[in-house]
Amino acid sequence: MITSKIIANGILRAIGVLTLIGVFLYFIYQIQTVLVYLIASIILCLIANPIVEFLKRKLKFSNTLAVITTLIFFFFTIIGIVLLFVPLVIAQGNNLSLLNTDLIQNKFIEIYNQFTIYLNEHHLPISKTFNTTDITSKFDFKILTNFFSSIIGLVSSIGITIGSMFFISFFLLKDKIKFVLLLKHIIPDNNESKILNSIYKTKELLSRYFTGLLIQMILVCLLYLIVLLVFGVQNAFVIAFLCALLNIIPYVGAFIGMILVSVLTLLSNINSDFQSVTLPTTIYVLIGFFIVHLIDSNVSQPIIFSRSVKSHPLEIFLIIVISGILFGITGMIVAVPFYTIVKVVAKEFLPENKIIKVLTKNI
Repeated sequence: MITSKIIANGILRAIGVLTLIGVFLYFIYQIQTVLVYLIASIILCLIANPIVEFLKRKLKFSNTLAVITTLIFFFFTIIGIVLLFVPLVIAQGNNLSLLNTDLIQNKFIEIYNQFTIYLNEHHLPISKTFNTTDITSKFDFKILTNFFSSIIGLVSSIGITIGSMFFISFFLLKDKIKFVLLLKHIIPDNNESKILNSIYKTKELLSRYFTGLLIQMILVCLLYLIVLLVFGVQNAFVIAFLCALLNIIPYVGAFIGMILVSVLTLLSNINSDFQSVTLPTTIYVLIGFFIVHLIDSNVSQPIIFSRSVKSHPLEIFLIIVISGILFGITGMIVAVPFYTIVKVVAKEFLPENKIIKVLTKNI
């Protein structure tokens, strides 16, 4: 028989559990910066681990020397990119007056007026449908300045992030065997093999995934750079790098990059003749970027998303779309790694489930 004492105890337990959950979530919120460093370090370790193993196996490096050599290589690679990237971002901001909202608005109006004249000459009177004042009043030009200011702010704090990330990565790579042994003492004996198998398989799949993603970003950046250099766009490297970085966002990142490059190309050619230089250059650059997107989506992405994590392209597409609807851009970026972890764990703990068998048959 349910008594008032039992109900009261149940309520108290529920309140206690909710309080503990709240305290845990608050704690996670307070240390979110550390968690970001830890996640970034784990990703770096997954990318660096194949190189470390190669140095140990082929060149007979000791574990510590292999880790130090690999991290030094990545450190100078990142520093080299930053040293190239920072001056170019500053130059882009100064040359295009991206930190002056009023000047941006005036340039936009000038581009719009030139575009209107061009369409009117070709018997497409867009001015009857749209009004310059209406458009400029509805568009917040501070979005552009805030965007580039946030990039500069991000670059200014990148030193601390790199230092913390490499410090953590060094010990994760150097003492990974010790961490595995420690984990064996912590996890329950009856699930030890399943958990360790899940960790090993996840590490293998995600290592290939992030390595492939890095290679994809480099290739896309080079292709974007070639397109921009061919058509003489100013500050080609910074634009190519930004667009390649945006390309990490599955499916929509490339189109965001195309919008960004079209705006920057228009602004950088504002002093040129609109009909003979500005408009054709922008169109050619967009066509070039679209061709790069086709190459990437039909060659690079299927190899990385399908082969590296052993999932069907349609399966990956649905997971990314659902994650995007539920959690936005962040969800789209982490969808594939998180889904891979879930699949590996599910196969270890629910191997006889029919759905799990179908989804994990290639793992």
